[in-house]
Amino acid sequence: MASLVPRPPGLGVLTGRRLAVWGDPIAHSRSPQLHGAAYRALGLDWNYGRERVDESSFAARLAQLDEPWRGLSLTMPLKAVAFDAAQTRDRAAEFTGAVNTLLLTEDGPHGYNTDVGGIVRFLSELGVAGPARARIVGAGATATSALMALDTMGVREVEVAARRPEAAEHLIALGERIGVHVSPTRIDDPTGAADLTIATLPGGAEIPDATADRLAASGGPLLDVVYGHWPTALATAWERAGARAWDGSGMLLHQAVLQVRVFVLGDPHAVLPREDDVLAAMRAALEASGSA
Repeated sequence: MASLVPRPPGLGVLTGRRLAVWGDPIAHSRSPQLHGAAYRALGLDWNYGRERVDESSFAARLAQLDEPWRGLSLTMPLKAVAFDAAQTRDRAAEFTGAVNTLLLTEDGPHGYNTDVGGIVRFLSELGVAGPARARIVGAGATATSALMALDTMGVREVEVAARRPEAAEHLIALGERIGVHVSPTRIDDPTGAADLTIATLPGGAEIPDATADRLAASGGPLLDVVYGHWPTALATAWERAGARAWDGSGMLLHQAVLQVRVFVLGDPHAVLPREDDVLAAMRAALEASGSA
């Protein structure tokens, strides 16, 4: 399958066949099922595993990787240290300060943030397009990717609802860089109606029913990035309000497709051979892992 793995422009030669997802915790990750399905569909005899790696051991473990290694998927809490380790970074990574994908070449690791594209692709698949005003619930690391995704969709007004509005200062600064007006507010006191809500809180986050109902009443449809703890408190509130809510499994699927593009072709924008078949195989693997 040599035709699938050309030398990407500006990158070193790609020869490795070994990949993995790193993070802490990591046992819950569905990335091995997703990536395994993709490489089988592409006819590639590659090995994709998982390994528990924390921030303190990341640099030493990365330095141990040898020629058979081709790339890494990174989950929490490694996206910032992966950003620091990357020799080059794509636009999404540069603006968010987060790298969830490292392509390993002879001239060093190259970093990408496919979470941004994963959000955009999933919402597009759902038919969500062109919201005028959006709300992000939470102000942590994932909120930066959500903000970049909303920018890509053309949103120019974003409210950030957080327990501590001052925690959104980095999002205000990012919004100024990309031309999006970000207004912080308390999570229990949203200030206006939104056409779309993206929730970026951890799956086990506790939210009083009254707060969740208030957010649901003025939030439009909900994309909650959680996919392991479902339904979340927010998803339950959206159900009470009779509004649409989706978990983060679709985002996970589409960001993984972009990772596969990086690992196979060295470019998240380059379409895979038979990509529709690859996507279908990955979707089936995700559904099977979710019902297991």
